[in-house]
Amino acid sequence: MRPRNAAATREAILNSALEAFTRAGYDGVGVREIAESAGVTAMLVNRYFGSKEGLFTEVVEAAMAERTVLTDDPATLAADIAASLVRRTAPDAQRLDPFLLMLRSAPNPRAAEILRAGIERHVEKHLADRLPGRKDAGPALALSVIAGFWVMRTLIGSTALADADEGVLQAKLERVFAVLLAE
Repeated sequence: MRPRNAAATREAILNSALEAFTRAGYDGVGVREIAESAGVTAMLVNRYFGSKEGLFTEVVEAAMAERTVLTDDPATLAADIAASLVRRTAPDAQRLDPFLLMLRSAPNPRAAEILRAGIERHVEKHLADRLPGRKDAGPALALSVIAGFWVMRTLIGSTALADADEGVLQAKLERVFAVLLAE
């Protein structure tokens, strides 16, 4: 068992949960497995987070708050997103836990609600805040393109996307994002 340190224990549980939910999705992992990996009991996990759903909600909040593809400068947003997306989906790139967490957990209706709230609160809001006055679906459409490109290039392994010149991919994506994010 872990030594008593509430903050460290909480962090260990969250890290264990992120790894487990990312690997197996919401339905593919239980509190006992998460607890064991964190070196605590399932009862302690429930004491800290209330339930598996409460734990998942906190994992989503932490994962979605981190900036992985989006940047801050509205003037270069389309170019920055395109460059980051091509770089983050390259064959040798580090996996993106928030994306895999979303993809593998979304089949569960309650997990999908939690994911939607986290994405809207953190990712979509971050993008919309960079585009003052926007009231349309542009930010959500941009996120949909990001997710679709990610699936096709990294998980499906589209030959056309895998073999394409990264500069060409980046330029085409930049044009797509420029259209979606234009007023």
